[in-house]
Amino acid sequence: MHQVTIRYPSGTSVAYPSGIKASETTSGFGPLSQPLAAVLINNELQSLDANIMTNCRIEPVMIDSVQGAYSYRRSLCFLAAIAARDLFPGRSLVVGQAIGYGFYHRFEDGPVTDSDIAALDGKMRQLVARDIPIAMQWWSYEDAMAWFKENGQEDTLLLLEMTNEPRIALNECAGFRDLHVTPLVPSTGVLKTFELLAYDEGFLLRYPRKENPGQIPPFEDDPLLYKITDDSRKRSGILGVSSVGALNRINAPKKVKDYITVAESLMNKRVSELADQVSARRESAKVVLIAGPSSSGKTTTSKKLTIQLRVLGFEPMVIGLDDYFVDRTRTPKDENGEFDFECLEALDVEYLNEQLVELFEGKEVELPAFDFKTGDRRPSGRRVRLGDRTILIMEGIHGLNDRLTPRIPKEHKFKIYVSALTQINLDEHNRISTTDNRLLRRMVRDNQFRGRSALDTIKMWPSVQRGERLHIFPYQNSADAALNSALDYELGVLKVYAEPLLRSVKPMHPEYCEAKRLLNFLAFFAPIPAQYVPQDSIVREFIGESSFKY
Repeated sequence: MHQVTIRYPSGTSVAYPSGIKASETTSGFGPLSQPLAAVLINNELQSLDANIMTNCRIEPVMIDSVQGAYSYRRSLCFLAAIAARDLFPGRSLVVGQAIGYGFYHRFEDGPVTDSDIAALDGKMRQLVARDIPIAMQWWSYEDAMAWFKENGQEDTLLLLEMTNEPRIALNECAGFRDLHVTPLVPSTGVLKTFELLAYDEGFLLRYPRKENPGQIPPFEDDPLLYKITDDSRKRSGILGVSSVGALNRINAPKKVKDYITVAESLMNKRVSELADQVSARRESAKVVLIAGPSSSGKTTTSKKLTIQLRVLGFEPMVIGLDDYFVDRTRTPKDENGEFDFECLEALDVEYLNEQLVELFEGKEVELPAFDFKTGDRRPSGRRVRLGDRTILIMEGIHGLNDRLTPRIPKEHKFKIYVSALTQINLDEHNRISTTDNRLLRRMVRDNQFRGRSALDTIKMWPSVQRGERLHIFPYQNSADAALNSALDYELGVLKVYAEPLLRSVKPMHPEYCEAKRLLNFLAFFAPIPAQYVPQDSIVREFIGESSFKY
């Protein structure tokens, strides 16, 4: 019998029969502090019932790790779908955005009642108590299509139209089957920690933080996030596309071009509405502060807003916060001894406020310029004074934090939060992570304009997210207005650029796990030619050939 050699993190190697399931090899890990969610086999995330066919390195993925928490949360959504099928067979439960350590769920046919939530909670806990195996199964394409048709999962049927693979991976538990998008936990008994909380017309399926997998954190509402995602969901309804399969179906030259035209028009209309809101505050608002996480499209938003404000008779003046960095010798360092350019202390807040006060008093000031090569700030030679219709626009990660502008009265500030919150789903039970959308934007832009590889971008992404959690997300609900910059068609465009970049990440790289996951995700999208993207689109900020200068 052919054998494979499996190497463990401890350095030991053991020979097993080829084809052995990963679950039969886990004794080599020794005692574990948390339940296993999955395993890494040659840096690829795999289910515990995956068959091992080649020599490999194997590592445990516990529920308190990044990948393990991801599998745990996806598995909770799968568990909710099973419970909904058993309790409400005629209703379609749809997963939505993440809010307050939970996923928003709703029924397509109407509001969720308290009794519905109580029944779902009870059923899910029964399934957990039974500790039912969650298996990955391979089905023929024809049988998978027949199953989803029989069970009324139209979005999944549309999604499968994109593939012609002869076999399809499904997740199975208690007679319920769903598309295998990511490895799930090995059994329902792992999913002990969750909470259902009524929210608007649906409910939140709340999950634990990865650092404390046995406890649900206190609920912190995020009304701004919900409002902009709910508005965007209704916008998707106007466009008639709510899932990737539906998007793929219209991906013919004329239809997709018309769809993009309408999507971009809706985006421009929303920016125009932001300008109207600023104009309504024209007697008091002197500066528009735009903030948002990485690759949210803040820069293009500021340029579009500038145009709309001009239409209303304003004279917008853009001030770059990057020019207010302190000299490199004064730049704070993080815990790893690296320069921390994302903390507020990296900016000369005192000097910025001094110039703003002088401008608002009608004085002329000379704006600074920061030389990133030398790490020094110097005079720019650009002298400015505010006119009667001038309004300042400042864009940067700290825009919503009042510590950036402590000397500016609240009524003088109009704060806008920008984020890319994807609204289309893969199908009813599999949402698209907004973080994935931004990561793909960042990856394409880094390669197009900064010469960075996908490996580089994936490697530094955790640091970017850490900065967002510290400096952006805590202040998002202080915004006066918000813009969802995601365009539901854009992942079809980004796919063309991102796939070859992701394929350059090889299995020996630890980042291969993330690259492979993103490749599997992008495989569901039909490619959309970049030539259909308008030159003033936010998407152009990342793929290039924009009519704006950056």
